[in-house]
Amino acid sequence: MTRFHGVFPIINTTFRDDGALDLESQRRLVRFLIDAGAHGLGLFGNASEGYALSESGRRTLLEVIVREVDGRVPLVVSSGHTGTDVAVAISRDMEAMGADALMVLPPYYVKPDAEGIFRYFRAISDAVRIPVMVQDAPLMTQLPMGADLLARMALELENVRLVKVEAPPTTPKVSRLRALAGDRLTLFGGLNGNFFLEELARGAVGTMPGSDMTDIFRAIWDSYQRGDHSSARDQFARALPLIRYELQPGLGVAVMKRNLFDAGVIASPAVRHPTRSLDDVDIAEIRALRGGLQLFAFRWAGQRA
Repeated sequence: MTRFHGVFPIINTTFRDDGALDLESQRRLVRFLIDAGAHGLGLFGNASEGYALSESGRRTLLEVIVREVDGRVPLVVSSGHTGTDVAVAISRDMEAMGADALMVLPPYYVKPDAEGIFRYFRAISDAVRIPVMVQDAPLMTQLPMGADLLARMALELENVRLVKVEAPPTTPKVSRLRALAGDRLTLFGGLNGNFFLEELARGAVGTMPGSDMTDIFRAIWDSYQRGDHSSARDQFARALPLIRYELQPGLGVAVMKRNLFDAGVIASPAVRHPTRSLDDVDIAEIRALRGGLQLFAFRWAGQRA
């Protein structure tokens, strides 16, 4: 579990202008994120437009990304489903294809009670040999999971070892989970890193933002780990307007892709419906937010001319 700490960006899925997968841009983005200092990578979450990917598309992407990463950083792959048996099958497949851990949403369509959620995660935990991260994201699923339930899963289910806490207010929940489960649970923040510093102070060991600010989140992490909390706060405050802007549901993914496109990392900022594309006003706003932020300030050898 010592590999799971730090900044784990959720990889944006790259498309061509016609909506087809752009595998060359995907490889470039993986190289960019590792060069930017990512400690690990997340696949098929919201920022990956996982909701717009077919199962065959996911398999193609995972195969390409596993090969490109080549073991340099751990991969946390989303494998949840609205049905337990399907979630188990997907989880086994993702493990066999090279996932180092699984990020799993609860079955939010039927919305079972606490015992039903426990049974779902027990089935997945029993089916795999790699760590399982529970994605606690009730703003998306409308299925709250209390700290007592999450701690019970960690204490009773062998492979449930991580939680991505995205249930506002996140910081009290981080403290509560740390008190209930101790070192049995490894805690990450989400919500595009919106409460990164407060979560670290409460016992989280990392965050899972989008792909476009990895170098900034890594610099904040490094300052915090050195004990220079003042510098970490200053760096975070400069990035916060863009972090906040990217939290807009249905819009943030397009913003991230526009930033990566403008930086020369990916060939197209295209998104798949129902993700909303940006208009000219949106683009002007995010370019203004980037001003003075020194986004992508590090020199990346793979940038387009």
